[in-house]
Amino acid sequence: MQDSPSRDTRIALDLALTVRHDGQGGVADELADPAGLTAWVGAHPGVLPDAGVFEADASTLAAVRDVRAAARALFARAVRPGEPSPADAARLLPVPQALRLVNEAAARTPTVPVLAWADAAGPVVRAVPAQGVRTDLAAALAQAVIGFLAGPDLKRLRACHAPRCVRYFLKEHPRQEWCKPSCGNRARVARHQDRQRRTA
Repeated sequence: MQDSPSRDTRIALDLALTVRHDGQGGVADELADPAGLTAWVGAHPGVLPDAGVFEADASTLAAVRDVRAAARALFARAVRPGEPSPADAARLLPVPQALRLVNEAAARTPTVPVLAWADAAGPVVRAVPAQGVRTDLAAALAQAVIGFLAGPDLKRLRACHAPRCVRYFLKEHPRQEWCKPSCGNRARVARHQDRQRRTA
């Protein structure tokens, strides 16, 4: 069993997972409109800035969707030599463009390192907005993506290749191949049906 994923890892993966299978053979986007982004941010209190009072507008939505597209392109690079998520296979941003987007977004809110050290744990450094600076949501998300990609959880990142799944996940144990048990079941059924067709 692996250590719990970091805060950056959790929010970076949650952002990537706003693209998901729609249950009908297509892809659904939880961030299709400002209301979807408002709801998504509201579901992350204490993790995202101003989650309880956040109201998305079109420009914030566009900036967050850019960060998400860049994150998914960088996740696809990270899982090499494995294949990327099927949702990304045909529409990945080029890696240099993805890097530029993430870095530019992260730079929009200057941060400072803050050290915390609980009695029962080791020291932890977290970046927080500089004094008097309002946090830009896309910047906070880009900083989380960078933290994840540069952190220890990255080596566990995988793309799920079960039929109709478009998710990325963290591999929790050596034999894990899919993001969740239902994907494993679908993959086994698909393999069985494929074997049946070939022998018929």
